[in-house]
Amino acid sequence: MSSVDRWLKGFSGLRGYSSVLNDSDEPNIAQVLGFLSRRSIWIALCLVLAVAAAYGYSKHQVKQYTATASLVFSSNQQTEAIAGVAATNTNALLQQESNLELLRLGDMAEKTAAALGRGLTAAAVSGDVSVSGQPESTFATVSATNTSPALAAEIANTYSQRFVAEQEGASHGYYQSALALVRKELRALSPQQRVGTDGVQLQDRAQSLELLAGLPHSTVQIAQEALAPTSPSSPRTHRNLLIGAILGFFVGLGLAIVLERLDTRIRRPSELAATYRVPLLGSVPQGAALSRTPRAGEAGSHDLTLVEAEAFHLIRARLRSFNAERDIRAVLVTSAAPDEGKTTVARHLAAAAMRMGSRVLLLEADLRRPSLTQTLALRSQPGLSEVLQGTVVLSAATQSIVVDGQALDVLPAGPAVHRNPVELIESHAMNATLAQARSAYDLVIVDSPELDLVSDAFLLLPKVDGIIIVGRMGRCRRDVAQRLRQVLATGSAPLVGVVANGVKPARHSSDSSTAKTTTVDDLAAGNTSAGDAPAGDQLIHSTRA
Repeated sequence: MSSVDRWLKGFSGLRGYSSVLNDSDEPNIAQVLGFLSRRSIWIALCLVLAVAAAYGYSKHQVKQYTATASLVFSSNQQTEAIAGVAATNTNALLQQESNLELLRLGDMAEKTAAALGRGLTAAAVSGDVSVSGQPESTFATVSATNTSPALAAEIANTYSQRFVAEQEGASHGYYQSALALVRKELRALSPQQRVGTDGVQLQDRAQSLELLAGLPHSTVQIAQEALAPTSPSSPRTHRNLLIGAILGFFVGLGLAIVLERLDTRIRRPSELAATYRVPLLGSVPQGAALSRTPRAGEAGSHDLTLVEAEAFHLIRARLRSFNAERDIRAVLVTSAAPDEGKTTVARHLAAAAMRMGSRVLLLEADLRRPSLTQTLALRSQPGLSEVLQGTVVLSAATQSIVVDGQALDVLPAGPAVHRNPVELIESHAMNATLAQARSAYDLVIVDSPELDLVSDAFLLLPKVDGIIIVGRMGRCRRDVAQRLRQVLATGSAPLVGVVANGVKPARHSSDSSTAKTTTVDDLAAGNTSAGDAPAGDQLIHSTRA
């Protein structure tokens, strides 16, 4: 199978290939900031919507007021000793848990509802009251929440008072039972035993119990009654807004990450080179002069800025230095998709090589959609199509344009060929034309069709010495570039490098009053930011083929 057949076979499956690779370099701070800048509108939108939702939720909530009463529990070890019961050393944590459980259980809610009336039910009181306390502490709190601050305080106080009263009754009954037990033991003693040591102790205990049974005593007391709150406990608007802002930010960030992963556009020159796995020959900055139509008979390169002109000189120099061991005489300039700027890059690269002292021929091989005749104001015919058909010779079809006072030879495609231009590209005449151009010129730059539209460009691949792929930052897609790289690899295409087009220059300034400029070294190193928006007079537009 020939290399052309392998390329065409790969081309036939170019659009259906679905594997996605990730050859980009690790993100740095500048890339993260660029990502946040590109997706800031989504993050801000989610943030605003979440805060607005939190605010609306807070405003539609009914205001609730919480009143809190404090209780303190005391140890009953001393009274147990008086009653004749062995004192127990209970763990403070377990004792606190037991006290809190006593507060929650029982019929306190029912008694509180009955005492307050106002249509309250035991279930309503249970829903309004909450009991809490710190571990290993003797304090507990009874909190009541209600739409009325006064009623919330009454519920908390009544609940606490009923619990203290119930504990007092339990203590009184406890002492009465102990007193009855002691009196029973005294009655069982003989007169002689009553005056003995055991009898005297029982009599002393009975007197103590009589005293305790007659006094109000409880193991729990109200430390502080609940007061009617002056501000609602809910909704907590500021807290809700903060939570909404945090959730909105992270939701927006997650959405931005998803959109970024779904967006396969290449935005950095280094990413373009990594995707094709070839050197980056150079970065072409955005420039209005690049898209300006030159006057008749001129290439228009004199309108380029210094940075724009030096960018193409750098591409030419790198093309030679990266391939010093190879004799590259015919270079194909193409792109993976339309509107990448390949024709403009080919035109200015030819002009840059000519200014560096080379004899250069700019050959337009897009027979279906020729554009150089209109761009450079050339005669529409004769052109390459007539040369391939044998009606004219190469020298007769070649035209010259003026670049900085020097002549640059251009071979336009000629009239558009709509019927089977593949035969002309694949013909021996095309091989002979390229061979004649190689012998007459130091460098032949071939402007070819896009590789994803027609097979014409693939037929040209084995006929040239090197291939340059142009990619417009923010437009060329990573998946398309990866599929194209794999297709080119199947036929061992002589891919020598890539050119990043439409690069937004990185802007350096020492302070706010310093003008922001970009050096050629910045472009050479790929120090650019495709996501940064240019300001003021720097707002310029790159070209499309």
